Amino acid sequence: MEAPVLRTEDLNAGYGKMHILFDITLAFPEKKVTVIVGPNGSGKSTLLKTIFGLAKVISGKIYLKTQEITSKPPHDIAKMGIAYLPQTQNIFENLSVQENLKMAAYTLSKEEASAKVEEVLSIFPLLRAYMKQKAGKLSGGERQMLATAMALMRSPEILMFDEPTAALSPKISHQLINIIRDLNTKKEKTIILVEQNAKLALEISDYAVIMGSGRVTYKGEGRKLLEDPELGALYLGLRARQQ
Repeated sequence: MEAPVLRTEDLNAGYGKMHILFDITLAFPEKKVTVIVGPNGSGKSTLLKTIFGLAKVISGKIYLKTQEITSKPPHDIAKMGIAYLPQTQNIFENLSVQENLKMAAYTLSKEEASAKVEEVLSIFPLLRAYMKQKAGKLSGGERQMLATAMALMRSPEILMFDEPTAALSPKISHQLINIIRDLNTKKEKTIILVEQNAKLALEISDYAVIMGSGRVTYKGEGRKLLEDPELGALYLGLRARQQ
């Protein structure tokens, strides 16, 4: 595996007195797509929240390159180049699309913000027609596009997506996954993708992590899970779904 840009060492975490993650040691390679899959309640979302400072670290460490970021507050982690996109509540529904992008650019100068808006609209041209419209009126797929555009306004190195295709139609899900793939291949972003649709996500992955009951049960090349029917059936039941 390539040199990691982000890694965890013996990470145990949770919420309050709830212990959710157990001894998570993972390395996320730079400018690659790492997909995290597993059943509901396996700790996938908690892992992203822990990295971003939204869950309690019980023990263990988190590193961004050589710098330890364990338990740093989210605003500090965001400034260091990590963006976290939750499944819901990731936009300001009562503001227009244009105002959402402006909010995301609050640390930029007017000229920088204007240039970044044009850049993200080139990635999500569909949003251009909705600039004056309230974000709450967007469809589910459009909301995810706006949330991603807002994250890109801050020029992050790492984008962590938490189930971006949940409740979306198959067509929109494919479009969104293709956009995420392009952010990696064309913009050279490091992608960490938590996704329920394992087959769809693994098709764009470089590496895969499978979690169960708060532990890592598999880590390796993502394509192997798709190409090896025994591995796919053992970990994800892919053989049954593909028949």
